[in-house]
Amino acid sequence: MARLVFHVDVNSAYLSWEAARQVREGKADLREIPACIGGDPEKRTGVVLAKSIPAKRCGIRTGEPMGLALRKCPELVIAAPDFQLYESCSRAFMDICRDYAPVVEKFSIDECFLDMSGTGHCYPDPVQTAHEIKDTIRDTLGFTVNVGIGPNKLLAKMASDFEKPDKVHTLFREEIPDKLWPLLVEDLLSVGYSTAAKLKKAHIQTIGALAGRELTEIQRLAGVKLGQQLYCYANGLDDSPVLEQPQEAKGYGISTTLNENVTTWEHANRIFLSLADSVSSRMRADQAKAHCIAVNIRSNEFKNRSHQRKLETATDITGEIYQTAKELFAELWDGRTPLRLLGISLSDIVRDEEEQLTLFADPHRERARKLDRAVDAIRSKYGAQLITRGSTCREESRIGRKYKAQMERKRLEEEK
Repeated sequence: MARLVFHVDVNSAYLSWEAARQVREGKADLREIPACIGGDPEKRTGVVLAKSIPAKRCGIRTGEPMGLALRKCPELVIAAPDFQLYESCSRAFMDICRDYAPVVEKFSIDECFLDMSGTGHCYPDPVQTAHEIKDTIRDTLGFTVNVGIGPNKLLAKMASDFEKPDKVHTLFREEIPDKLWPLLVEDLLSVGYSTAAKLKKAHIQTIGALAGRELTEIQRLAGVKLGQQLYCYANGLDDSPVLEQPQEAKGYGISTTLNENVTTWEHANRIFLSLADSVSSRMRADQAKAHCIAVNIRSNEFKNRSHQRKLETATDITGEIYQTAKELFAELWDGRTPLRLLGISLSDIVRDEEEQLTLFADPHRERARKLDRAVDAIRSKYGAQLITRGSTCREESRIGRKYKAQMERKRLEEEK
């Protein structure tokens, strides 16, 4: 049976979802004016997470500092991120996709794959069906998507990145020479900045030129594993299945590229606390713990270094992850070299049901774990901004300290 895969990708997701909400509230459509999502609208700090097409015409780019964006476009309208809204919109459009496809794989918050193989009796015209899915999402939810159609996940995803917004594109094998090969090599999925530079140095400017090179030559330029993948992708080859259930995470990671270089221990530790807080909450949501913690840094000269430590006892506790990250960082950084990226990686993952229980539980760890879970619950219900941590794990926000005190009083009452 011939494979048929759709890739559905929300157009400028964060901005589109906020725009759709504001339109329902009778406000201006952010998609039609210079607007962006990101940073703090009051302080005008942070980075651009998503932008409108009019903002793009002003030269604004995703990921650039908000201050720079405002210099390019002083009338830029800024909306703060709302991740609860994004999760709601994500579920809504994927639910519509599930009405059409027997198997839907969530690829990220704003894109998914549909395995339409074998649905020819129900949907004899794939292009018409893709238009129907696209239009249903637009008319029901108020935002637009692109739909890519292909014989595998790679070609479907590449197709969805063609002209936007609100479009349907195909990329079947017979269309590869005309639609895929003329594209620049950096447009190929999995080709990053450094890889593109290496390929171009070897006079490989387009995907077609990459497809025409020998596998061994590509592996010599990009490495054995990545070279194999690039060779296959350039020739439109991909046999990865559309997975109905996401695979369990084998590791968790988070990093941030900073607007200003980190030059002090205090600044770095504040960032590591924020990173530990975020990545540990994701692990707790998955009922997972990590045996190995690693710290990653990148200098202002783009030199990467990392350091890791194996723990005797797996952890999901923010304070423990933060403390270990600080210690690793102290062993890794010379205190002089400016840094532009900091990150934490957690690996050697165990699930709650796999963790070996001990007869002698540490009461301090249990209290820390209960506090973390209480903070998670409050953030889930009222938003991530309600509780923020201070510069060390003992410096929780006013609300966090109040909640911790309430828990301690409750514990004492129970002991009485």
